[in-house]
Amino acid sequence: MKSGFVALIGRPNVGKSTLVNHLVGTKVSIVSDKPQTTRTQIRGVLNLDDAQVVFVDTPGVHKPRTPLGDRLNSRAYEAASGVDVVCVVVDGASGVGRGDERVLAGAPADAVVVLNKIDGMSREKIFDQLAKLSALAKGGAGLDRREYFAVSARTGEGVQRLLDHLVSGFAEGPAFFPRDETSDNPEAFWVAELVREQLLARTEDELPHSIATRVTEWEWPRIRCEILVERDSQKGIVIGKGGSVLKAVGTEVRKALAPGAYLELAVKVDPNWQRRPAALDRLGF
Repeated sequence: MKSGFVALIGRPNVGKSTLVNHLVGTKVSIVSDKPQTTRTQIRGVLNLDDAQVVFVDTPGVHKPRTPLGDRLNSRAYEAASGVDVVCVVVDGASGVGRGDERVLAGAPADAVVVLNKIDGMSREKIFDQLAKLSALAKGGAGLDRREYFAVSARTGEGVQRLLDHLVSGFAEGPAFFPRDETSDNPEAFWVAELVREQLLARTEDELPHSIATRVTEWEWPRIRCEILVERDSQKGIVIGKGGSVLKAVGTEVRKALAPGAYLELAVKVDPNWQRRPAALDRLGF
């Protein structure tokens, strides 16, 4: 029996959460095309016949503009310490950029580099992007000790080869989680994340950054989820005309809950919560 922890780090929207979900075989992280979708370390557990792999999904590393951004970056790099393998995930479709260079500079010298979103890319472009990544890893001098993989988290291309490589490097050891678990996320946390995912799909511009969700009451079958925004104008957008947005969000989230669940959604204004350390502490960031 082998077991180990694998942390995935990278810029926002490079496909870390989609890759974790594909590797685990079920949805353990919400997915959105909005930056800062993942705001904390989320663990997904893959149980194989002779191994257990714990994947740690992390917030996207970015240039922070708020105290929340600073904390998200810290969470990402904290995940890179104390794990067996670090995977630096890069968006191959958008090309290698300065943000990827910063992430590589802060990653371990033996990190595995994963070029994601290769579906639709030509072989020439894939090789070109891998060469650029290797050049960045070398920093212009020295040996490159990193392994490189080209994958598509959406289609699964190349993912099995990556997984085989990760498991081959693990030491023998016991399972960290029960064999029937796929995540260590509390159920209340997962419900709050599902609510936020649906809101991200229905809001634009700066509003996704200003939304936070948390379950404040859980007395089955009643679940109360609080949605925080930063301004009164944002509250109206989240509620929607005649409550249309909240109704649509609640309908979609209930599909993922056990039959009979009653989900209550409440919107509250917490001015500038992502810039106030006390509010970030209260929300668990």
